[in-house]
Amino acid sequence: MRIVFNTTSTSKTSYKMDSFVPLISVLCVFIIHLSSLVDGGGIGIKSLTVDNLPPLDQFVTLLKSRNISQIRLFSPDLKILNALQNSEIQVIIGTFNQDIAILAGDINFAKAWVQTNIIPYIQTITFRCISIGNEVIPAVGIYALASSSPPLTGDFSGDVKPGIEHIKCLLANNGFPLLITTYPYFSYIHEPSSIQLQFVLFTSPDVVARDESLGYMNMFDAMVDAVYSALEKVGAGGVEVVIYESGWPLQGNGDFTTTELARTYNQNLLSHVHGSGTPKKPDKNVEAYVFALFNENQKDSGVEQHFGLFNPDMTEVYHVDF
Repeated sequence: MRIVFNTTSTSKTSYKMDSFVPLISVLCVFIIHLSSLVDGGGIGIKSLTVDNLPPLDQFVTLLKSRNISQIRLFSPDLKILNALQNSEIQVIIGTFNQDIAILAGDINFAKAWVQTNIIPYIQTITFRCISIGNEVIPAVGIYALASSSPPLTGDFSGDVKPGIEHIKCLLANNGFPLLITTYPYFSYIHEPSSIQLQFVLFTSPDVVARDESLGYMNMFDAMVDAVYSALEKVGAGGVEVVIYESGWPLQGNGDFTTTELARTYNQNLLSHVHGSGTPKKPDKNVEAYVFALFNENQKDSGVEQHFGLFNPDMTEVYHVDF
């Protein structure tokens, strides 16, 4: 069984030109099977939390027609897994949070879970990883990065660092990635007067922030490089960072959430991760997963329901090229 350290950086992230301290929640993700990471910078869609999906054969056809080759499922759904067989779409599959304790404490339950949800599909679906739970510790109460600005000063906080120290050798020795979520949107809405919108949307024509010889034209790269720097400081500089969730809502928060802003961010994110690495690691493309495939009507009201690229009837909310 493989273990990956998973962090989230979401709604309380803030970024200033002289202060970048994301609030990152921490959880562990147990990996049953992990395919090799995509060197060219993979891209996928995090899904699904919606109760009115289209027929599953049409759902898979939609994914393939848009060249979406990787998805994340929050929890096992045998109907969706059956539909994905032989589709060549790679899957990150999660478990229910309420199952975590019994999975950890009852080997027979864990074996039965794998026997039910993985073994029947092992020849027909490539499972990139199996994540145990989702945002299991959403309110750690401290900043996971004690230092993050400039990005090269990135360092895990005292409360988080022992957890990283505990698993760093496992990650480094086995080539397992650190999974993080990155939301420049939440940083921007927290202090819009201190952040250039172009810096958030990947549209700045010039360098906005510098760190020694490195120039940053977008916030995404600064966030990722701060984590890379923090990993180096615990002796895990070779561990890869995977962005397992990023996106921009199109409704729910006034002028901060428009279709054009969402389209611009997600399209530029896709183009960026396919085209280049970060200033710190320019030769290593970042693998990223966009949130979300569909607008999700089971989420809390407000922006959480409006991250989707498609409506449940499979019509586009807005167009992006994969």
